[in-house]
Amino acid sequence: MKLGFIGCGNMASAMIGGIISNKICKAEDIFASDAYLPALAKAKETLKIQIGKDNKEVTLAADILFLAVKPQYYETVIKDIKDVITESQIIVTIAPGKTLSWLGDTFDKPVKIVRCMPNTPALVCEGITGACHNDLVTKEELDLVCSILSGFGKVEVLPENLMDVVVSVSGSSPAYVFMFIEAMADAAVADGMPRAQAYKFAAQAVLGSAKMVLETGKHPGELKDMVCSPGGTTIEAVRVLEEKGLRSSVIEAMKACTKKAKGL
Repeated sequence: MKLGFIGCGNMASAMIGGIISNKICKAEDIFASDAYLPALAKAKETLKIQIGKDNKEVTLAADILFLAVKPQYYETVIKDIKDVITESQIIVTIAPGKTLSWLGDTFDKPVKIVRCMPNTPALVCEGITGACHNDLVTKEELDLVCSILSGFGKVEVLPENLMDVVVSVSGSSPAYVFMFIEAMADAAVADGMPRAQAYKFAAQAVLGSAKMVLETGKHPGELKDMVCSPGGTTIEAVRVLEEKGLRSSVIEAMKACTKKAKGL
C-alpha cells in the first residue's frame, strides 16, 4: 500500500509521523508534495519519506491520496490532479467546510472520497479524527482508511452533517485547551511557582482529568463534584469560573467555530 500527501505542513507531518511510528506504512511507501519547499525538505529529512516533483507525480504513485492543503487551495489542487485520478484510488480530505458533494462536483467524475477532520494531538499519537465517506467507498475501503487514521489516535465514523461540529469540538479545540493550560500556569506563576513547573502541573492535571473522563465512563459533572468538597477550595474556584462565564464562553466560541467551518 502506497500513500500520497499533497501538502506536507504540520498536520500532514503529524499524521505521517504517527503512521510510520505505528508501522501502518513504511516511510519509503509514503510520497509527498508541497508548494512550500522548506516544509517538504523538513519532512524528507525528519520522516525519510519520498518526495514527488509535483502533485501529479504523488497522485500517480498513491493508492490512497491525502489532500492536506488549506481549504482555499482545494479547488486549484483538484483541478491539477483530477485527470490522473483513477476509479480505484481513495481520496482522503482533511479540510473543513469542503463537503462530499462539493468535492464530487469539483472532481467532476466518480471518485472514492473519505472526508475527515484530524487534530494536532496526532503529533503525540493522541489525536481523534472524525470521518465520513461517499457511496463509492466500500466498507472494506473505509476500514482500511480508518486503520491508517488510527495510526495517530482514535477514529470515529459519523454522519457528514456532524463534520463541522467535529471541527469545533476536536479539530480546533486543542487551541482552547492550550489557552486554559497557559492561564492556569500564569496564575501559578503569579502565586510564586516557577513557570516550567507551572506548565508541568497544569498540563498533567488536564491530561489526567481527560483520562478520567475516558476511562471511568463517569459524567464530567460527577467527576467535578468528586473534587468539590463542601466549603472547600475547589468549589470556590468553580464559583468564580461560573461567575465569569466559563461555560458560556466555551459554548459561544465553539458555535462560532462551527459557523466558520460551514462557511469555508
